Amino acid sequence: MLELTDVHTYYGESHILQGVSLKVEKGNIMALVGRNGVGKTTTLHSVVGFCIPREGQIFFEGKNLVGLPTHQIIRFGISLVPQGRRLFPSLTVREHLEISSRRVQGGKGWDCGRIFQLFPALEERQNRMGNMLSGGERQMVAIARALVANPVLLLMDEPSEGLAPIVAQEVFRVTQELKKSGLAILVVEQNIRATLEIADYIYVMNKGMVVFQSRPDVLREDREMTSKYLGV
Repeated sequence: MLELTDVHTYYGESHILQGVSLKVEKGNIMALVGRNGVGKTTTLHSVVGFCIPREGQIFFEGKNLVGLPTHQIIRFGISLVPQGRRLFPSLTVREHLEISSRRVQGGKGWDCGRIFQLFPALEERQNRMGNMLSGGERQMVAIARALVANPVLLLMDEPSEGLAPIVAQEVFRVTQELKKSGLAILVVEQNIRATLEIADYIYVMNKGMVVFQSRPDVLREDREMTSKYLGV
């Protein structure tokens, strides 16, 4: 579904991504892990057009995304759950969903009703503004906002960051439920143990490069790799 080939992305003259190649298969959860500052978020930003690679190719369902504006990339069926939630403080929960909603043919996509089934707490808080929500509630809204655009590929950037353990567990549970619904997911995450439980395939990044890739069970048993690059 998504394939990055030898992608090089810069911030000014700083060479951040140094030849990143990875794939996301349909219906799978692919995880991108590594220490802070190794290029994980820049990888997601390169996919959605926030950063334009100077070299390499990014193909999504046969379309080359490099150089396209973000709004066009999103219309192809990609949604991003950004790091830090990025909610509008003066908009209510429901308004966040309404401004992001994109209908699909057949009427069976994600809408407010389906979102409230996934996140019952948001139905109770649908009239609260973004700055009146807890961290967990804000993360629910960030995921819901991405879903109502009805993507086929969901990018999730540090979805458990700053959340209490019990709330983080709920986020990971929801991620697995989304996979069951048919979504392909590329997740960037610092919680290695939880990621190994939900992912179908793992890419490990270091200094702007993919230095290791495997199934979760293989990485789990590789103590040298997890210690060297993940600090586990």
